[in-house]
Amino acid sequence: MADPIVLAEGLHKSFGDTRALRGLDLSVERGTVCGVLGPNGAGKTTAVRILATLSVPDSGHARVAGYDVVRQAGRVREKMGLAGQYAAVDEKLTGRANLRMFGRLSHLPRREAHRRADELLERFGLATAADRPVTGYSGGMRRRLDLITCLIQRPDVLFLDEPTTGLDPRSRGEIWDSIRELVAQGTTVLLTTQYLDEADHLADDIAVIDHGRVIAAGTPDELKAAIGDRLDVVVEDPAAQHRAATVLTALAGTGPTATSGDRLTVPLPAVGVRLADVVRELDRAGVAVVDVSLRRPTLDEVFLRLTDRAEAAR
Repeated sequence: MADPIVLAEGLHKSFGDTRALRGLDLSVERGTVCGVLGPNGAGKTTAVRILATLSVPDSGHARVAGYDVVRQAGRVREKMGLAGQYAAVDEKLTGRANLRMFGRLSHLPRREAHRRADELLERFGLATAADRPVTGYSGGMRRRLDLITCLIQRPDVLFLDEPTTGLDPRSRGEIWDSIRELVAQGTTVLLTTQYLDEADHLADDIAVIDHGRVIAAGTPDELKAAIGDRLDVVVEDPAAQHRAATVLTALAGTGPTATSGDRLTVPLPAVGVRLADVVRELDRAGVAVVDVSLRRPTLDEVFLRLTDRAEAAR
């Protein structure tokens, strides 16, 4: 198997008394999307800044595209692009002028900078707005423009730090399509996001960070499977909810994690509980049900379960 295109081992970083990273390990395979999730203050942005050579770790080391982010920072910058949480384009310039400017700042010859700008505007659906000032762009258009400024030099790795923050659903979908196209063209993407559905739709692998370290990693399906399936029970009479909760706790070994009106949700152990058992025991307890079903947990539930465990272990 080829070496990871992004590799971090034992990264530590403090700001005064605040320990942002506490031995963070991260590995990203070439040609994939790695989603990095975590609560506010977990260390996501600090990790991205170190990988993008904008900050130096106190200890540990990291490599991007085969180059050390501290000792070979210049080579790393040649291989990567970075889009932060807010569009960094000049609103007074047109979209085309912005891209041409970034091309020249990236030391492309003038003709190549112009050709590359036209190519990217066309590919990412901004050609018709290319000669309008960016101040008139929608939020989604600005974010797409910001995204493609990072592509002028065809980076091997693209770091996206919460790229869809504040966007409406349509604009978020446009950014998702752009990211998928980048990966199809061979770019590796490391994506930090607060939106769990975004990671679920886009990421091949996910790393969950809390208190400066990775507390879980795997594909979305692997992370969901690791915490087990959910059992949803809808009772006919909400007044019977307490009796139903008692039955479910006895079967699953833990109480319901969510209740709303006539619905209860409980995590199930990996083996040993069948729907037939649930229905039979509820019937014995005199609880009439409208529906009993098994489902795979959402990534939101995985995230809450993992971060709650990490907090409890502290």
